[in-house]
Amino acid sequence: MDFYAEYKRKCRTPEEAVQVVKSGDWVDYGTNVCFPTLLDAALAKRRDELYDVKIRGNLCFGPIMTVESDPEREHFCYNSWHCSSYERQLCDRGLCNYIPMIFRNLEPYYRHFLTVNVAMMCVAPMDRHGFFNLSCGAGIAQGIIEKADIVILEVNEHLPHILGGFDESIHISEIDYIVEGEHAPLPEFPIPEPSPEEVRVAEILIPFIEDGSTLQLGIGSLPNVVGSILAKSDVRDLGMHTELCGDAYYELYKAGKLTNKCKTFRSGKGVTGLVFGSKALYDWVDRNPGVIIEPLEYVNAAETIARQHKMISINNCISVDLYGQVNAESAGLRHISGTGGQLDYLTGAAMARGGKAFICMTSTHVDKKGVRSSRVVPYFNGEIITNPRSQSYYMVTEYGAVNLTGRTTWERAEMLVSIAHPDFRDELIRAAEEQKIWRRSNKR
Repeated sequence: MDFYAEYKRKCRTPEEAVQVVKSGDWVDYGTNVCFPTLLDAALAKRRDELYDVKIRGNLCFGPIMTVESDPEREHFCYNSWHCSSYERQLCDRGLCNYIPMIFRNLEPYYRHFLTVNVAMMCVAPMDRHGFFNLSCGAGIAQGIIEKADIVILEVNEHLPHILGGFDESIHISEIDYIVEGEHAPLPEFPIPEPSPEEVRVAEILIPFIEDGSTLQLGIGSLPNVVGSILAKSDVRDLGMHTELCGDAYYELYKAGKLTNKCKTFRSGKGVTGLVFGSKALYDWVDRNPGVIIEPLEYVNAAETIARQHKMISINNCISVDLYGQVNAESAGLRHISGTGGQLDYLTGAAMARGGKAFICMTSTHVDKKGVRSSRVVPYFNGEIITNPRSQSYYMVTEYGAVNLTGRTTWERAEMLVSIAHPDFRDELIRAAEEQKIWRRSNKR
């Protein structure tokens, strides 16, 4: 078969390709750096002739021109499975709605329940066999494509080609249209400079991580900071099994810590479902036999995670209440991010032989007005509960680590007060007394 002739036959300009979108359609944009910038801009130009086009994406870093062109949301209605900082700002402006999900269930949602009229996403250039690599978004792309009535691929010359176990590529025979064009370099997300409190959290965590452990580092600054500091530690022969591969793994690799040789499943391979970070990271994962990308339906399944002995899950949160309920996605009623895979890895790591699941946070938060508040709170009042108290394990702040597994409500209250900031402990104790979860025999 002449794949290049078929490629040429299916090529369209962005403006031609988006003509397939009709009023009332559901359109999917994929995820992160696979966001289709050329197609989105072309679709935005059709604003006045389209109404009620619903768009789904996640971890898109913006700008999303369809959204920005329609502040009244009469023409385009954008929705996200997991909010980036840009999408969070859209939520604040009333221009984005969150779709609750757990990452391992995302592809089944599409398969069993959702409509996709048009799927459009960026891919790496076609190879000589007629395959397009789904690159940094492969963890969820195939599920969207398989459900779509029409598939449009936008070729991004900067995307890395990431090897996979399965569902990391799509053949030209399975798609409808191809769009080419010049793209800006991929957005970069280097590890932020850690605060003293974040450094202390990492120092408290490191003694729990044994040689030969397999790591999952969640979305957010604190897990990546933990990973980068771990690269400077004495821990050896670490593995990678994660929903998101960020720069912390590259730092571990450069330091000789990430070998994957002690993994009890996919030995020798670092496994991920999504990738975004620095240019150095994109170069590292490009055609690297030591890194494979697979669907999150599989990567994040608890039974898959549990096959890794010494599985270590490290995620962050916004707040925890005295009962051990964890909020990792809202500040009051303000939406921040999403559930993502946090609950997947809490479950899987706890099931693994020698596994441990950690939720990390700094003990306090300072808002834009300079007001400091405790991240350990008496109880939630409108915040979204990401992890139920029945699945709370290790909680870590700069004041220590506690394991809530199997603990009573009064034991949990005592433990969580012990890792709260000292300035807030007395009021937390008073609240616990009022809530009848504080024993007089508790020691302060």
